[in-house]
Amino acid sequence: MTDLAPHELRTLVAVEEERSFTAAAARLGTTQSAVSHAVRACERKLGTVLFDRGRHGARPTEGGARAVAYARRILRLLDAMGPEVRGAGADGPLTGTLRIAAFRSAAAHLLPPVLARLAERHPGLGTHVRIVREIGRGTAGEVADGRADLGLATLDAGGPPSVPGLVAVRLYEESYALAHPQGHPAPRELPLVDWNENCGSYTRDWWRRQDWIPPATVDVEDDTVAVSLVAQGLGMAIMPRTALLGAPAGLAVTDLGPQPPSRSVGYVTTPELAGTAAVRALIRELRELPLPAGLSAARPPTTRPPAAQLPAVQLPTVRSSTASRSVRNSSASPSRV
Repeated sequence: MTDLAPHELRTLVAVEEERSFTAAAARLGTTQSAVSHAVRACERKLGTVLFDRGRHGARPTEGGARAVAYARRILRLLDAMGPEVRGAGADGPLTGTLRIAAFRSAAAHLLPPVLARLAERHPGLGTHVRIVREIGRGTAGEVADGRADLGLATLDAGGPPSVPGLVAVRLYEESYALAHPQGHPAPRELPLVDWNENCGSYTRDWWRRQDWIPPATVDVEDDTVAVSLVAQGLGMAIMPRTALLGAPAGLAVTDLGPQPPSRSVGYVTTPELAGTAAVRALIRELRELPLPAGLSAARPPTTRPPAAQLPAVQLPTVRSSTASRSVRNSSASPSRV
């Protein structure tokens, strides 16, 4: 195989993002025939078809999607090479743009002080924050696909990241709590407002054992919507603490017992970017961040007590059977948290 040239890598990325050879040519300032020639050359060198061509435009094949992910990561390293080489061995100010993927609550409540300190120390370093729903591959997928240099992601304390091949380090753990309207005499008897986000195996196991949790009456895609609905008296929700920071008036928060469900949150990056100065500077600020109430520094990955030894929260009434409850899925697939 002959190595792919940088312009060929950029062509693959442009075609995948534009879904069209013609649009990719306009973006790159070249001709459609030049784009077609570059894609055919890449397919010949890699030994597989990278795009399905048709009336729908150009859609990446499974192999094409992997090739584009590698192309983005290689191009990112080429972008980083100059600043890294020029600044080798020095602790001077950083320049360029740092790309971050984060789920909403982490971006809203944790990133602002981190980015403020980073900007103070490195005023020439720009940041681009991409808000990503933490479902399935989530922020880890953005990093693996080359769209982000670092992602704030939910991590299962007992296993590797949901996307293989990444560096993953836990930063903190956050417990879940019961959010409900203020003053309600029996908040655990309210309808359930549920929302979608990844969680860990411990939370899934806890949820599976709670006979009092009813099926969701309202199912939303955003934690802020869930919080607003609960504050308006439309139900209760079981949510992680960061999602409850800055909650609106009318919302009350109650603990879920002595061993509540929790999830681990940390950062993910690629092995090659983990050593770059900009990513190291961001990681340093993340590790030094004072944690809000309800969050605790990540503990060593010791196992929790076996599920059979953990009592379910005792409640006065049973609202639903085990077969009808919502059950949290793995962090590698969509789940409701």
